[in-house]
Amino acid sequence: MDKLSDRVKRLGYSQTFVMSNKAREMKAAGIDVISLTLGEPDFDVPDNIKQSAFDAINQNYSHYSPVPGFLELREAVANKLKRDNNLDYKPAQICVSNGAKQAILNVLASVINDGDEVLLPAPYWVSYDEMVKMMGGNSVMLPTSYVTDFKITAEQLEEAITDKTKAILFSSPCNPSGGYYTYDELKSMAKVIAKYPHVTIISDEIYEYINYETKTTSIAQFPEVYEQTAVINGMSKAFAMTGWRIGYSACPEWLAKACEKIQGQMTSGANTVAQRASITALQTDPSEYKYMIDAFQKRRDLVYDLMKEIPGFKVLLPKAAFYFFPDISHYIGKTLNGTEIKDSDDFAMFLLEKAHVGCVGGVSFGSPECIRFSYAASEEDLREAMKRIKDVLAPFN
Repeated sequence: MDKLSDRVKRLGYSQTFVMSNKAREMKAAGIDVISLTLGEPDFDVPDNIKQSAFDAINQNYSHYSPVPGFLELREAVANKLKRDNNLDYKPAQICVSNGAKQAILNVLASVINDGDEVLLPAPYWVSYDEMVKMMGGNSVMLPTSYVTDFKITAEQLEEAITDKTKAILFSSPCNPSGGYYTYDELKSMAKVIAKYPHVTIISDEIYEYINYETKTTSIAQFPEVYEQTAVINGMSKAFAMTGWRIGYSACPEWLAKACEKIQGQMTSGANTVAQRASITALQTDPSEYKYMIDAFQKRRDLVYDLMKEIPGFKVLLPKAAFYFFPDISHYIGKTLNGTEIKDSDDFAMFLLEKAHVGCVGGVSFGSPECIRFSYAASEEDLREAMKRIKDVLAPFN
């Protein structure tokens, strides 16, 4: 008798963590590996946020919070959304969760029935497809490429929506491509989706502040889809608080109440100390944390110049987030030093084993011709990583 559920057998492991763990194992064995796998800022949490956590401990914030989060935090989220995004939400429309992952799962669990379809513009974050599977839905991939700047068009979206479509899930700025949808592009998409009120938009905006060109636009800014949109955000990327596990959703009230119901039966409220610290983070002027964005931009420019020199890499300059997503289709179908490269996962493993540089293949991102590098690392490591990759590929060009 098989004790495992069909649900868990449908799921795969996160390729990001598979490659990260492999890199850790090699390091533990004494191999000098540079890991550019995880999407995690390499900065420490700012001191004023840490002090708020200490204060919360001393003030005995050690008991359950309301399921959707402390009122003061939900007010801080609402004020942030108004200040930075010109979005009007009441605290009752906000649910604070154990990371943005849970916020997305809450929304999916609230709207997806078995067999419903969720549109995923590819490339997408590795967990999106698995989350849809977990909720019993089916993912419908909308392909993009290096040529289209890894973005779908409104026309492509219109063609994909059917009676079975229940949601569209995407990130802007995008993990893994480092691109984002402009105001005009989102406006065109909003016009399409507004014609289909049965479709919920799940807009993952966790990389909102890490944008090197302009202020990020939220699709919820367009009135015609406000009642269809769940905005997802959190503390991990902009504030280097990945381990604190605070995310949130901002939704129309009907959906916010459903998210609270789901979370109430799953985990209840998020960590109380981290919630109190998040109030301070959100109330601080974003310019106070811009030093991290400036450092990412400097690293981006460095890696772009070096990556352009790697033969067989087709690379776009990322406009946001902290990833490169080069097209390496030049190497697919070849045999490199005895290793057959069937897709970018094979290529990523080749780079790890031969160049001792960890990255993540694009198969689980929906783009099997690309690989993802995080440049949330020191300039020294980034220079050395690009040199190693260039050197190991030189004999094959």
